[in-house]
Amino acid sequence: MSSESAVSAVPAVSSPPAALYGGASKRRVTVRDIAAAKERHEKWPMVTAYDAMTAGVFDEAGIPVMLVGDSAAMVVYGYDSTLPVTVDDLIPLTAAVVRGSSRAMVVADLPFGSYQASPQQALETAARFMKEAGAHAVKLEGGHRVLPQVELLVSAGIPVMAHLGLTPQSVNALGGYRVQGRGQAGDELMADAKALEHAGAFAVVLECVPTDLAQRVTASLSIPTVGIGAGPYTDAQVLVWQDLMGLTPQPAKFVKKYFDLAGEMDRAVRAYADEVVAGVFPTPDHSYR
Repeated sequence: MSSESAVSAVPAVSSPPAALYGGASKRRVTVRDIAAAKERHEKWPMVTAYDAMTAGVFDEAGIPVMLVGDSAAMVVYGYDSTLPVTVDDLIPLTAAVVRGSSRAMVVADLPFGSYQASPQQALETAARFMKEAGAHAVKLEGGHRVLPQVELLVSAGIPVMAHLGLTPQSVNALGGYRVQGRGQAGDELMADAKALEHAGAFAVVLECVPTDLAQRVTASLSIPTVGIGAGPYTDAQVLVWQDLMGLTPQPAKFVKKYFDLAGEMDRAVRAYADEVVAGVFPTPDHSYR
């Protein structure tokens, strides 16, 4: 046997898969990477992003999935709920996040009124996010009532992240921001989750549901669950970045404040203002000659 034959006869050793969070690869995270993480029981973080510079910071940190959420209605546009934000509001934000990142999967929220009417409406809206903004996936809220939308989007090649539990676009029907899925409602949520998986969703967000229910749903699905106020047993977690950085004045119970960005911004802008008033800024180091 020649040396070349001997080398070719040795089976190639495949390298272990890179961790979803903090991976070194610069290629985009895909739905296959998300599915593989579920198979190896790897947890991963998702955060919201709404602009290129913030997205760049999160991307460099290794965040594998970024959501351009309809929460932009409140944290970007100043509304008191997610309902007023439009497709035209969110497409420029989504495009900015895509341009500002190189590795993270960017998921675009389909806003209220842009997909509920029919599967065709959902396809037209999702296509705009994919074509005009470069989104890699979309997210929509609801269970059995949106199964036709999910099926059509998936058949058209658009990855869909589902959203159950507290669905903010239905806050008026739900009677406010309350925990969902207690008692019989938990069985209904479980059925919705399984139906969404069958329809082709690649992941499902569980918002403000009891911990034990989230754990049971996670164990019953082959697709990953993403928790927000759903306890520690989901496959992934998501938070609005302004919440976790301490910009939100009164965050929800499920939010952990990782930094006092509001306080740091207040100190910085006051220092700047004081120096301007005192005439000590700009100095020669900050002036041209």
